[in-house]
Amino acid sequence: MNKNFSGLRGKAAIVTGASSGIGLATARLLAANGVRVGLVSRSRGILEEISGSLPGSRAIPADMTKIPQIRTMVKSAMEYLGRIDIMVNNAGQGYDASVEKTEIGIFRYIYDLNVIGALVAMQQVIPIMRAQGGGTIINISSGTALMHLPGMSPYSSSKRALADISLAARQELQADNIVVSVVYPYITLTNFEKNTLRAVPVPEDKVEPTGPYMPDSAEFVAEKIAGGIVSGEAEIFSHDWMKKQRT
Repeated sequence: MNKNFSGLRGKAAIVTGASSGIGLATARLLAANGVRVGLVSRSRGILEEISGSLPGSRAIPADMTKIPQIRTMVKSAMEYLGRIDIMVNNAGQGYDASVEKTEIGIFRYIYDLNVIGALVAMQQVIPIMRAQGGGTIINISSGTALMHLPGMSPYSSSKRALADISLAARQELQADNIVVSVVYPYITLTNFEKNTLRAVPVPEDKVEPTGPYMPDSAEFVAEKIAGGIVSGEAEIFSHDWMKKQRT
């Protein structure tokens, strides 16, 4: 992996879902490499605490399921940062349920968060980036989007939709020098599983990563994201073996 991210210095970024996990690790890595970061999540207090430790960052609380708040968030970020070079759409939540037991209201919420929120954020930053002469949009999908997994269709379908939107937008915005990429993380050591909604609750002590490979750290995924910003690759996989999982 290319860990030389010096080319990012001086840029301005928005990172959603920045209060924990992959989003927080990404915000820290970008800030450490001279990027000014707009930190976005619903948790104002946590964001302000994080912002205090990251030079040039600003807490911008927003609920990514609320379209007016997303629009206000991008406007606030632009006012503070002066430009937006990088948009990292990371905010998301899991929902595990069989097709038969999927609750439509919960599925709509998950889709609003995992897909619509990212789409609206893209729509808000695209004109800004176009006027600047270019930019980078990184959308965080999931390795589950590459597979058909029983009991995970609500979540995996939302992440597959986000990936498809990302790759279509990449072609649509090529002439504007706006690079759109999609990242597929593997199981990551964060609170994601703990916060996943489930049709049948699973005891907390039973929520453990499973699979043939060891889980990744959030910092590992953040390096993949930063590497994708630098390289401009269309699809960034946490591991090469994941490419073979596409169905």
